[in-house]
Amino acid sequence: MLVVVLVSAHRNPWYEYAAVAAAGSVIGAYLTYRLARKAGHAYLENNFGKTRVTAFLSLFNRNADMALIVSSTVPLPFPTSMVFAAAGASNYPCGKYLPVVFLSRAARYTAIALLAERYGRHVARVFLHPGQYWYWLLFLCAAVALLVWGGYALNRRFLSPQHPAHAR
Repeated sequence: MLVVVLVSAHRNPWYEYAAVAAAGSVIGAYLTYRLARKAGHAYLENNFGKTRVTAFLSLFNRNADMALIVSSTVPLPFPTSMVFAAAGASNYPCGKYLPVVFLSRAARYTAIALLAERYGRHVARVFLHPGQYWYWLLFLCAAVALLVWGGYALNRRFLSPQHPAHAR
């Protein structure tokens, strides 16, 4: 959100804000990775629950690269920190982890900054006069609620004991 506000103000070029946001995000992701790598699986089990961690690690280990790319690029209703911690606890190579996370975060913040560059003034107008745009705001809230519900439903489906991933 801060990237959107800063880019909309047009104080500096959009790519500066995208680069700083990506760098800060990668630093935070690296700290989570290192802490989880030192603490191991016990850290994950204490913070996220043993059942969830076991199921999640089996999914993560099968497709770690895609899990990192998706969680770093798309703001899903799923804790990205769990993916970063899973990478550290499962000894995912650091030389591979940092470029994947950096490129994914750079793509995310570049897209956000470009959208803010193009539509930032319109977004500011909506915040200044929300009554004029109530139907769009209602639609946006419904879409976000639907995405959160879908993420929750998928999360429950993949972490349920009857799911085929747990039969292995």
